[in-house]
This record gives sequence, C-alpha cells and structure tokens, in this order.
Amino acid sequence: MILTPEEMGAAEELLFAGGAEAEPLMDRAGEGIGTGIEQFFPHPGTCVAFVGDGHNGGDALVALRHLRDSGWQTAVRLVGDPDSLRPLTRKKLDQLGAGAAPPLDAIDLERPARPLVLIDGLLGIGARGELRPAYRKAAEQMNALRRDQAAHTVAIDIPSGLDGFTGEVYPGAVVADFTFTITYPKTGLLADGAANNAGRLALVPLPDIVAADGVGDSKALLITPAALAGDLPRRPFDMHKGAAGRVGIIAGSPGYTGAAILCANAALRGGAGLVTLFARGDAYPILAATAPPEVMVKPVESYSEARDTELDALAIGPGLGSGDWDDEMLDLILNDRRPAIVDADALNLLARNDPAKLADAPGSRLLTPHPGEMARLDATSGATRRERVEFLADKTGAVVLLKGARTVIASPSGAPTAFNSTGNPGMASGGAGDTLTGLCAALAAGGIDLYKAACIGSWINGRAAEIAVYEGGVSPESLAATDLPFYYGAAFDGFRMGDF
Repeated sequence: MILTPEEMGAAEELLFAGGAEAEPLMDRAGEGIGTGIEQFFPHPGTCVAFVGDGHNGGDALVALRHLRDSGWQTAVRLVGDPDSLRPLTRKKLDQLGAGAAPPLDAIDLERPARPLVLIDGLLGIGARGELRPAYRKAAEQMNALRRDQAAHTVAIDIPSGLDGFTGEVYPGAVVADFTFTITYPKTGLLADGAANNAGRLALVPLPDIVAADGVGDSKALLITPAALAGDLPRRPFDMHKGAAGRVGIIAGSPGYTGAAILCANAALRGGAGLVTLFARGDAYPILAATAPPEVMVKPVESYSEARDTELDALAIGPGLGSGDWDDEMLDLILNDRRPAIVDADALNLLARNDPAKLADAPGSRLLTPHPGEMARLDATSGATRRERVEFLADKTGAVVLLKGARTVIASPSGAPTAFNSTGNPGMASGGAGDTLTGLCAALAAGGIDLYKAACIGSWINGRAAEIAVYEGGVSPESLAATDLPFYYGAAFDGFRMGDF
C-alpha cells in the first residue's frame, strides 16, 4: 500500500488519539534509519545530520545518536538556532550531547573519515512548494558535498524539496542516494520523475501506525522482503536437482552469445537444479565453449525441440536476434504450456505479431521489456509507467515487468502493481536484463508463480548490485552484469533476514 502525505498524517493522528506518544515513535524511526545506514555502510565513517525545525529533524538526530554509539564521527547542521526547534526535536538534540553534535564547520570535510553520509532531516512529507531560503541553502550545501566530496545523502521519509503528493521536484531540492520512508511509501516517491532525487527506497516499519480501512492505494506495493515474507520457500534437506527446477534457455546467436551465457549463469546462481541452453547452427560451438560447466548446451535443428524436453520454465529471447527460427520461437511463446520469461528479441518478435495473441497462451508468461521494447509492444503515449504496465498486462494476460531505475511490475490477476526498491546506477550497462531473465526463470522453475518471481527476482538482482558496490569493492562505473550472479547468495540471505 502507498499513502499520500495527508493520509499518512491521518494515520498518525488516529494513533495519537488513542493515547500514543510521539517520542517512542521518533525513537524507533530514528533507530531504524540508523540501522539501515549501517546496512549499506557497515564500517563507521562521518555522518552529518541536516536538521530542520520539525520532527523530521528529530528523527535525524536519533539516527545520528545511533551511529555515534556505533563509532561514527558525527556533526549537526541546524537550519535555524536551537530555540526554533520543536520541543521534541530540541530534546533529541540535547540527548545527543554537545560533544556528538559539533557544527558542520567544526569537522574537516576535505579529509573526513569515510564514508561521508549526510542525513536530510530538513522537511517532512507535508511540505509543499519551493524551499524557503534558509532550507534551500542547506539543501544546496548537501548537494554540493555530494557532488564535490563523494558524500552519500540519506533522506528521511522524502527528500526535501520533492513534493510528497505529486513527486514534483522544486528548485534546489535535495538529491538523495537513499530515502528511508516511514511505515508506508508516499505517492510522490513513486512518481515517474522522482527517482533521481529519491534514489534507493527503503521502508522503515512502525507497526503501530496503521491506515484506516479504505484509506490509501492498496493496489500498489513497494517490493521489500517483509512484503513478500514466506514467498521464497526454504529448501527441504532431501532436495535434489530435479526438484530444484529445470530451466530451458532459448537465447544467443552468433555475435550475441554473451546474453545467453549471462542468462544461464544467473539461472544457475538463482537456484535452478538443471539448466539447458538450446543452441542452433553456428552458435553451438561458441556457446558450448563458453557456457558454465554446469549448463547443458544442447545442439538443436529447431527450437521446437524444447517442446519435447522435460523443463519447468523457459527463458526466451536474450541475444537471439532474428532469423529463420522466428516461427519456432513464436510458437513456443504463444503455445507452450510451461511458464516462460519473454525478453529482448522475443519481445520484438511478439511486438511484430500482435501482443494481444498472448492472452490465449496455455502457459503463464512474464514479459520483461526495457522502455524501448515497451514502446514497440504498446504505442501508448503520455501514460505513466504504472499505467502502461497495467494496460499491457490486461491486454496480454501476462505479468509485465518494465525495467528501469524504478522497475514496475503488473499482473492481470489483480495483484498489486509492484515497484522495486533495490538497485543502483551501476546496473546501467548491457546484460543486467539478461541476468534478471535467468534469475526469474530459476525462481519460476522452482515453483514460484511469475508475479512473485518477478518481484523477488528484481529485488535480488538489484540488491546484488548494491552488495557489489557497498561491500564488494566494485564501483557503479566498474559494475558489469557478469558480477551480479556472484552476489546473489548474499542477496538471497539478506532477503530472508529482512534487509532494507
């Protein structure tokens, strides 16, 4: 569920009307934010809280106290003077103590202990319109430190200067790398134009705050481990490779065999028990020589031979190009009874042959277009990303996953439209979508329905990219799609343990 800021405020007021106090909620929110920062930055560095007058600033100060207690160097940048703070926020400043709250200019930002993290506690979700001068100056200082000193910015609930209702970005708005949103995602965070300012979304749960019945958009979901708890089953001790799932991959052609290898490797690392890569003609020698040793590369005269192979799920399209096999591939897409992930050139083939035909397919389908492929599948213009995936899901009867900085997933079954929370700019390189296809195929082969496989797969693929960057010594510039499957193990563990 997602809420507007007004609906979130009403949920809080409902709780307070029942006798709850604000301070315990602030303490839990701030502790959650501090814990979340430690997930991404496990080694203590320097953290500066930018504090406005309201309770958002109090949350930031509690998070700062948590980090101080974990060994971080800390500092505070107040927008006004301490006497202008709301009483509870002033109390949190006093609890932090003067030694842990020196002014920003008291620390050496040219040579800070790394990482350098900035907490945006300037404004809350109800603020609208352009930033007032003092707040804009603070926001621009944060943005300058992010740009010039490689700081990482963490926004609380919503980046200051981003409209929590509409996602409109006002001049001078904070550019956040992470937004820790409290209890429910806010509508503005999921707007199409908000991603560059909101960054990676993380949900800080406060179970005491509950929206009233009928309030909020229950047809939307932010993908988190908590939201999908129980959907990734534990393996029984007597598991064997056949029970783990058989994935068939129809991918790769001369000059584009790398996509097939990426897809196959991701299926292996995603949990498939057996992976078969079907190879025609000139592609076979290359694929056989370069595939992981665990992958069975099967030479075929026709991709129709996959119909006679025992498989639990298909992945169709990465690096396949077009050729005299188009009819064989289209037949599998439209007529095979097994669940199939349809990607890349298979999507282009489907676009040339009326995607609505997919509604009669006997097996479930997951379409994974990037924006260009989406435009070919559905020429609708002027609609939001959410509206477009929902329209295409209804038109085709397939689950639709629209890739991008905020991946969106829609199902014709009536399940909530899901927005992925994980990932980073390092994924903006060729092949990341091929790994997602293989991973989703492995999850589907293991018995997970395609909507949940798409949700879990997008979260795992994005979380793997994060682990590579924040723990694996990889940078966003150096991250390659081949890196992602090697971090799936840590991402799966984090999913089960409830990572942000």
